[in-house]
This record gives sequence, structure tokens and C-alpha cells, in this order.
Amino acid sequence: MRLSELSARSGVPTATIKFYLREKLLPPGERVSATQAAYGQEHLRRLRLVRALIQVGRMPVATAREVLAAVDDEGMDQHTRLGVATWALPGPAPLRGGERDEESHEAARRDVAALLDRLGWHECEPGTTPAYDTLVEAVAALVRLGYPCDIPHLARYAHAAAEAAETDLDLLESQENATEQVEAGVALTVLYEPVLLSLRRLAQAEESARRFGSGS
Repeated sequence: MRLSELSARSGVPTATIKFYLREKLLPPGERVSATQAAYGQEHLRRLRLVRALIQVGRMPVATAREVLAAVDDEGMDQHTRLGVATWALPGPAPLRGGERDEESHEAARRDVAALLDRLGWHECEPGTTPAYDTLVEAVAALVRLGYPCDIPHLARYAHAAAEAAETDLDLLESQENATEQVEAGVALTVLYEPVLLSLRRLAQAEESARRFGSGS
């Protein structure tokens, strides 16, 4: 398909597609003349991913380029490739729960290590993924502010997360090839995190009504 058809089918303006091509977020088309190129289904798929990263995930172009480089790196095994691509995604905003103190952070580091050991989750070590450090920061804020965050309490959230992860990987395995699986892993991480947050808050409203509502 020509650039105009790619634009029409994707809903992305031609000027934006040209920008993505210049920034190497989109692979070049197959040259058919000195001034024209042809594009295929892989370009439509990549456009969806780029839009998910930049428009929904509000990711800077440079970060999106880093994520896409990992998506396209066929020299890594699939587990590493998926991990590098998703770990490059921006994490949650840091919590602002008062002044940082080393005592609460040391307690959080111990609790997180003990939690992951209890769960048998040994893929990630401190400093190997932003998610690990974000978890420590979040637990430290809970400790500092005096809210419940003991290991049995955290484990209940972890088991819910494990079930969500199984659903994620089931979706990825339905894709046709390794590259499409990694692309889907990145896109679904960005697109489903708001879904998970929204469902949690809707579930809280339902449970609150059941426990505390006038009909309880």
C-alpha cells in the first residue's frame, strides 16, 4: 500500500507517519520508485504500537525508540527480549509520602526480598528492573506512613498480580510470531495498566457497597 493508504487505514496523518519514519520509530517501506515506497501489514501493526506508546503511554520519542529497538532485537531469547522491552517502559510516578529515611527503606528492602522469596519469584534482583525499585519505594512509603504492608498482606496482592500475568502471557502466546508477541507485550502493558487500575477501583466501590452500604 502507498503512504496515503497506510494513513487512511491506520487513521494516522501522513505528516505524522513521515515524522515516525524520520525518527526511526517505523521501518522504511519497500522502495518502488525514486519518490514512493510500499508499506505492508507490519507497518500497520507497528503504527498501532507507536501510537500506544506515544499517545496513550505519553512516552518521549527517545524512550519509544529504545523500547522498539528491544522489540526488534532478534538476537535475544524471547524471555529476555520481552523483559528488556517492557522494563524500558516508564513506571508509575514516584510516591511522595514525606521525607525519605533510610530506616523505612531498609525495612522495605527486607520485606520485598522476603516477599519474593516466599513467592518463589527469583527472576529479578535489586537494581535489575525499575519495577523492583518502585516496589521498594512504595513499601517504604507504606512503612513510613504506618499503613498495613506486612508480608502476608502484600502476598495477597502478589497472587492477584500473578493471575493477571498469566492472562497477559496467554494473550501474547496467541500472536503469530515472536516479534508480534513482543509488540503485543509492550502495547498491552501500556494499554491494560489503566484497565487494571479502573477495574480495581470499580471493584472497591462494589465491595464498599456490600460491606458499608445501606443494604448491608
